[in-house]
Amino acid sequence: MPETIMTNRRCVLFSLALLASTRQALAEPAMDAMRFVVGYPAGGTLDLIARKLAEKLAPHHARQVLVDNKPGAAGRLAVDEVRRATPDGSVVLLTPASVVTMYPHVYRQLAYDPFADLVPVSPVCTSAFALAVGARVPQSVTTVEGFARWCKPNPAAAQCGNAGAGSMPHLMALLLARELKLDLGHIPYRGGQLAMQAAAAGEVTAALATEAAARALDQSGRLRVLATSGRERSPFFPSVPTFAGQGLAALTVSEWFGVLAPARTPTATVESTARVLHAALQDGQVQETWAQAGLLPASSSPAQLAATMRQEHAFWGSLVKATGFTPET
Repeated sequence: MPETIMTNRRCVLFSLALLASTRQALAEPAMDAMRFVVGYPAGGTLDLIARKLAEKLAPHHARQVLVDNKPGAAGRLAVDEVRRATPDGSVVLLTPASVVTMYPHVYRQLAYDPFADLVPVSPVCTSAFALAVGARVPQSVTTVEGFARWCKPNPAAAQCGNAGAGSMPHLMALLLARELKLDLGHIPYRGGQLAMQAAAAGEVTAALATEAAARALDQSGRLRVLATSGRERSPFFPSVPTFAGQGLAALTVSEWFGVLAPARTPTATVESTARVLHAALQDGQVQETWAQAGLLPASSSPAQLAATMRQEHAFWGSLVKATGFTPET
């Protein structure tokens, strides 16, 4: 999967440039108000990201920065609202990448065209995914292959909870089943956190969701993470091998979370917003919040994010076809 977005370690290379950007961002006049539109409920990971950024952007970028939760339709309602907003930088979308890179391939009809209706500003963080098992799976199962071997004589136990049909973890589970030659049941939940909680409670044997969704339950011993999906071992699960390290390189997938503005937002406004976001990512409190949530800071220019969107759009198009997934209505 293309990785043009810069994660926390590579952000160090930007330090001098970002220092200059920070000074410029703080010197720019603040607008009266800014609104982050988030397509998911309050209290979730994306809401946490938005509120911390809002705290850091006010009063430097806008005198008042609000978080507006518009949950529904797996994040699509928020996109529809932002694409209709006045393109002056006062309303922006904070979204997972899948809503703009993958959804065009998993829904037959979308109310928006992510490339015509939105303009990329900057990513703010990334998360890899984790495959975890709960109490129903014997302690002797410690690898993905071990889970597959355990499932084969117990076909009813071959289950994987995820965030719902057409979600990134669902497609990854379909790909995992194909790679393992395993009939893996799809068990949808209303979000990755609920899927992980279901695995911990024994409602489902395994779940696939973001590392952030798995972290607390793994730390408490209620889940065991068998694999993570990054190119390298996760700093949040350093003892857990990646899918690639277990011979499943096709499962090397991560998701960025980023800010996009309505199409026709002036280039100067987009670049100004990107600068203040880059500056916020250097803040120690932001970095600590990200770390506690199992997220890695990420940064790029608007042009780099636009290129990433197109690369990942092509990637997911190929993967959706490979899994045999039928687009949702």
